[in-house]
Amino acid sequence: MYKLLLFISILTFSFEISGQRFYTTNGKEIIDPQGVPILLKGINLGNWLVPEGYMFKFNEASSARLINDLITELSGSEFTKNFWNQYLGNYITSKDISFIKSLGMNSIRVPFHYKLFTDEDYLGYDRGIGFSLIDSLIHWCRKEKLYIILDMHSAPCGQTGQNIDDSHGYPWLFEDDACVMKTAQIWKEIARRYKNEPIVIGYDLLNEPIPQYYDTARLNSKLEPVYRAIVSAIREVDINHIIFLGGSQWNTNFKHLGRPFDPKLVYTFHRYWSDTTVSVIQDIIDFRNKYNVPIWLGESGENTNEWINSFRTMLDNNNIGWCFWPYKKMDNTRCIVSFPQPNFYDEIIAYEKEPNIGFEKMFLKLPPKDHVQSTLLDFCKLSNFKNCTPNKGYIQALGINKVY
Repeated sequence: MYKLLLFISILTFSFEISGQRFYTTNGKEIIDPQGVPILLKGINLGNWLVPEGYMFKFNEASSARLINDLITELSGSEFTKNFWNQYLGNYITSKDISFIKSLGMNSIRVPFHYKLFTDEDYLGYDRGIGFSLIDSLIHWCRKEKLYIILDMHSAPCGQTGQNIDDSHGYPWLFEDDACVMKTAQIWKEIARRYKNEPIVIGYDLLNEPIPQYYDTARLNSKLEPVYRAIVSAIREVDINHIIFLGGSQWNTNFKHLGRPFDPKLVYTFHRYWSDTTVSVIQDIIDFRNKYNVPIWLGESGENTNEWINSFRTMLDNNNIGWCFWPYKKMDNTRCIVSFPQPNFYDEIIAYEKEPNIGFEKMFLKLPPKDHVQSTLLDFCKLSNFKNCTPNKGYIQALGINKVY
């Protein structure tokens, strides 16, 4: 009897590790760990692990690298390191995760910078802290049963060449095999770490690759081969998790993606500032029907509550899961929660807008250091969940009728 029970236990464990405990796919459906089709409903944790200038109300300092340069220019390198330490520890905490779950959401998308998983300088750190940050997030999400999609928002060499991936003006990822190998290796290490973690739904490989500004006909043909290389690396260590593939031109164009080459693929698209009729995503629905695969809206938002409600309703009516953008912003209601702008922050905004004319700008326009430092530390404190205010209209637009 003992040997029989041991055999059953081993068999059950092996079955779970092979995929039963994990999200998977079946035709056009995403399947939850209980084997039930599920519509993902979530929010993006934007501006946390990939700070974006517009959410700081900056114009020229549009990317993480440029924001870091600005703060260093204003306050020095040691203060800047302290700022980022405070920022990372306050912007998203377990309280945020509990609140998101309390709204009835089942998932979050977590944009991250590849440098968090390397020894490259990033946010004041010269050794990657990505695993530590994601481990903490996973711990919080396990308690709430809130599931995670990991999104490489900023890939080595840049998949967009724009501010959103913190790169240098061109999607060099698609021009250099070494960049592809590095991207695949980072994903492989992430997958190795979380291969047996069921709270992770899967991996969103490249956010919004190949904007329309470049030679799209040539670059678009390179996207699927890059995806295949990354997926191959991941599958060497992880056969459990879903992989999300986005189209080119900001995750809108799927025409150059062919028949699925892995059994657990979901195709993710983004839509901003469009009509809210089904016609704006009919091409994506046609792709779903052609290849019998799941599709998922990985980003949308930055619009009125009326638009959010209309677009979200259209997605629900067409059995399409969604993850709106973003969860949190400063002094803005187009998100789930917002936090107040610190005192003296206008001084920083005014300085950032000044034409960059070298040292003349620094010496003649530099705001008082005590104002700058106190304001930036207040930014970190005010962004903590305890100082945030839920935006009821936005939340209701997501189909959530929570009483506060």
